[in-house]
Amino acid sequence: MASKKFEQMLKAGVHFGHLKRKWNPNMAPYIFTERKGIHIIDLHKTEVMLDEAAAAARQIATSGKRILFVATKKQAKDIVMNAASSVNMPYVTERWFGGMLTNFATIRKAIRKMSQIDKMEGDGTMNTLSKRERLQIARQRAKLEKNLGSISDMNRIPAAVFVVDVTKEHIAVAEAAKLKIPIIAMVDTNSDPRPVMFPVPSNDDASKSIQVVVDVITEAIRLGLEDRAAGKEEAKPAKNEAAPEAEAAPVAEAPEAEAAPEVEAAPEAEVAPEVEAAPEVEAPEAEAAPEVEAAPEAPEAEAAPAEEAPAAEASAEDGAEKKA
Repeated sequence: MASKKFEQMLKAGVHFGHLKRKWNPNMAPYIFTERKGIHIIDLHKTEVMLDEAAAAARQIATSGKRILFVATKKQAKDIVMNAASSVNMPYVTERWFGGMLTNFATIRKAIRKMSQIDKMEGDGTMNTLSKRERLQIARQRAKLEKNLGSISDMNRIPAAVFVVDVTKEHIAVAEAAKLKIPIIAMVDTNSDPRPVMFPVPSNDDASKSIQVVVDVITEAIRLGLEDRAAGKEEAKPAKNEAAPEAEAAPVAEAPEAEAAPEVEAAPEAEVAPEVEAAPEVEAPEAEAAPEVEAAPEAPEAEAAPAEEAPAAEASAEDGAEKKA
């Protein structure tokens, strides 16, 4: 019995390929048959490969990395833009600039230029410029917003790229392959699936077919983001549970600390007076110092007047003799 996904793809016309004369021989393993000159894609293989691509997208989203959606075809623009916006992923739907991945540093400069213009509008610097300069900057800002606004929050090269129609987006596929970035892509019978890591054989021209495949990939990304959020929530309680365990240790140690003073009580308190006997030993040494100092000072003080007295008496006698 066919699965629900198989029936959805069948109703959406995912199995319709291109004309036989436009086919790419590398798509031969995914072609079921030919009817009225049109190749029919084997939906059983498409279902299996779509599940593999969805599992890869979910794993990337769970790891916290980003997937860049690329679709510049008219019938795929709105579908991809809405799908990527719903899961907060970057997308390119207007034009793929050459070097958007291989020369990502230059692209980041253009994005910074756009943020600088926004800052000028916010702080009033734009009002100091002439009308002509303001119009030129406004046009530049609008152009950057149209082409790069969807990747303005992409700070690094994406972990994977989802492409609709690898033939039309061959530059994006070539850059991703050069940087060895995993590619998830819708591959029609006129495309080469070899550069794509997770090819999904499907009709990439009908909007209904694109919608079915994009919805499956988007749902897988949403589940991956939910898994990541759930993992973070589980990690928080684990940290909170570790805190009470750490607090329990001091509580258990408190009674043991109180038990120690009760055992040591009387005997250890009486040891203090025995240590105070030390000052009695030091007292005699302190008294010996003044006795030593007093002995030299007394003779010196008495010697000085003893020597001066004869001198004074001699001077008196000399004076008496002169008067006589």
